[in-house]
Amino acid sequence: MPTGYHDRVAVVNLSDRSIRYESHGEAFWRSYLGGRALSAYYLLKLVPDGADPMGPTNALVFAPGLASGSPISGAGRNTVAGKGPLSGGYADAEAGGFFGAELKNAGLDALVVTGEAEEPVYLHVEDGQVGIRSAEHLWGKDPLEVEALIKEAHGGTARVSQCGLAGERQIRYANIINDLAHFAGRGGLGAVMGVKHLKAVSAKAKTATRPTYAVPGRLKDMARMMATERMERAADMVAMGTPGIIKPFNIRGVLPSNNFRDGYLEGAEAIDGTNLDETGIRIGRATCYACVIRCKQVVRIENMGRYDTQPEYGGPEYEGLGALGSSCGITDPYAVVKANELCNRYGLDVISTGVSVAAAMEAVERDWLDDEGLGLRFGNGEGLLNAIEALVHHRGRIGRLLAEGSRRLAGAVGHPEIAMQVKGQELPMHDPRYKRGLGVGYAVSPTGADHSHNMHDTAYTSSDSSSMQQMARFGIYQPLPIDDLSVKKARMLAAKTMEQSFLNSLVMCDFVPWNADEWLAILNAITGWTVSVAELLQTGERGLQLTRLFNVRQGLTKEDDTLPDRFFTPFRQGSDKASLSAGGFAVARQAYYEILGWEGSEGSPSRGRMLALGLEEFAVSR
Repeated sequence: MPTGYHDRVAVVNLSDRSIRYESHGEAFWRSYLGGRALSAYYLLKLVPDGADPMGPTNALVFAPGLASGSPISGAGRNTVAGKGPLSGGYADAEAGGFFGAELKNAGLDALVVTGEAEEPVYLHVEDGQVGIRSAEHLWGKDPLEVEALIKEAHGGTARVSQCGLAGERQIRYANIINDLAHFAGRGGLGAVMGVKHLKAVSAKAKTATRPTYAVPGRLKDMARMMATERMERAADMVAMGTPGIIKPFNIRGVLPSNNFRDGYLEGAEAIDGTNLDETGIRIGRATCYACVIRCKQVVRIENMGRYDTQPEYGGPEYEGLGALGSSCGITDPYAVVKANELCNRYGLDVISTGVSVAAAMEAVERDWLDDEGLGLRFGNGEGLLNAIEALVHHRGRIGRLLAEGSRRLAGAVGHPEIAMQVKGQELPMHDPRYKRGLGVGYAVSPTGADHSHNMHDTAYTSSDSSSMQQMARFGIYQPLPIDDLSVKKARMLAAKTMEQSFLNSLVMCDFVPWNADEWLAILNAITGWTVSVAELLQTGERGLQLTRLFNVRQGLTKEDDTLPDRFFTPFRQGSDKASLSAGGFAVARQAYYEILGWEGSEGSPSRGRMLALGLEEFAVSR
C-alpha cells in the first residue's frame, strides 16, 4: 500500500447494526484517490436504481481525501455524498474545519452508512474502529449542546460532524455541520442523516492511527512556503474573504437580486464585507485544520434582541449574504447576518434557503401564495427571519412548502418559472447572464446548480491570469471573452470541471492558491507516486463519468441539463451587457456532451470513455 492511506473503509448498516471493513489495494486508490470519485464508486455499488433518497436504501458516504489531515493548508476538508433529496440524483458537498482531518487521522479512508436506525444514534471512530452509540439524549438539541456532550463522552480532542434540527426534520436542503461553523452545505445530505436517525459522527485521532507520508520533509517545506507567501498569493482572501464581493458585483450590475430578476439592488453596499467591519458586526476570522489563510468569518450582534447572534456558529460568506440578502431584496445587515446564523444553527443550506424564500416572496407578490402573516415581501428582513422559523418548524402550508425547496414550492402554486434551480438545487449567487460558461456548467453539473466545481468565466479572459496559466497545463492556451459560448468555451469548461473533479477527489480547498504542479507535488510527497498532469485530468474525468452514470441510472436525462427561462431574458435593473443566448447555451452544452462522450437522450457516458478510464465494471450495457 502507498503511504497516505490506511486501506480501510468502514461500511455501517444501521438497520442491522453490522459493520464491515473493506480494503482495496494500491491500484484502486490511485484510480479514485478519495472524496468525490470514491463516493461515486460506493453509491453506484450500494444505491439501487430508483432508490428513495429519503429512505433506507440510500447510502451516505463520509470521504476524506488523500491530503486530508496532512500539514498542508487546504487539507482540512471532507466530502459527504449520497442520493440527493432535492435532485433525486448524485449529491455531494465538502466541509472544512477539523472533522475531516480527524476522521482520516483516526484510521479510516472513508465511512459509508447504509440502512436506517430505529432510534437516534451517532457513530464514533477511534483506532480505526467504528462504534454505534445511542443519540436519544442528543436528538432535538442545538449543535453547541450536541458537540459538548459528545466531547464529554470521548474527550475534548474529538471532532464532531452532525445534522441540526433541519436534518432531524428532513428538510430537503438540510446541511451537515462540522465543528459548529463549517458546513457541507449543498444537496440536502443533512436530511439523509435525519432519515437514518444518524445524529452525528465523531472521530478521535491518535498518533498510532495517523497515516505516514513518503516524503514528510517535502510536505513541511510546502506548508512553510504557503505560510510565508500567503499575503501575496492569497491577498484577497486574507484581507476580506468572500464577503467583499457584494459591492463590486452590484456596481457591475450583476448581483443576483429580487429572485434573479435584477442585477442591481439599491443599498446593497450595506451587506458588503466592508460594512460588516465598519459596523463592528464582523469581529474576527477563523481557519481550518493546518490552514494559514484564515478566510472564515466570525460575527457577533449583541443587545439587539431578536438579532443577537452567537459567534460559535461562524458568519456569512458571499453566498449567504447574496442568497439571504440581495436575492430577497434585503439590505439590512443585521437581519441578513441573523438569518445566516439561524441557518447555521438549524443546519440549513444558506443558498437554498435564501433562493427558496425569494421564490415564495415573488409568489406572494404576484398573489399566487398566501404568506399567512409572515411578512414575505422583498426587502423585509423580519419576513425572512419569520420564514426560516416557519420552514424549520413546518408551520402552516407555507412553512411546509418552503421546507421542500423552490422547485416543489413553485410547482405547488402552479408557476414553476419562479424557481431558480437546476435539477432541484437552487442557483448560487453568480448569474449565468454574466458568466455564460458557468451557466452551462450549472446545467451539466451532476449535483444541480453549483459554483464550486464550475468555471468562472471572469478568470479566463487574460493570458496573464493565474487561472489561464494553470489552464495552459491542460492544453488550453487561448483566453476567451466573458460572453464567449463557442466550442472553445465548452472545451475550457470541460478541462476546468475535470480539474475541479480531481480536486474534489484529492479533497483540497480551492481558496488556497496552490497550482496544479503543487497539487501533484503534494500528492506525490504523500504517496511516493509520480502522478502527472495527464493522470490528474484522467482522475478528474473518472469522477465526472461516475457521477453522470449514477444520475442516468437514477432516471435523470439531458432534459434535466437546463436553466430556468429567466436567464435567457435581460435584467429588469442591472447590466445591459449581461445576457445569455439560448442558442449559444445549447451549442456549448452540446459541445460539452461530445467532449465527455455523453450519448443518447440520457446523455449516458459512452462505453468507450468508460473503458478508457478503467471503469469497465460500470460499462456494461443496460
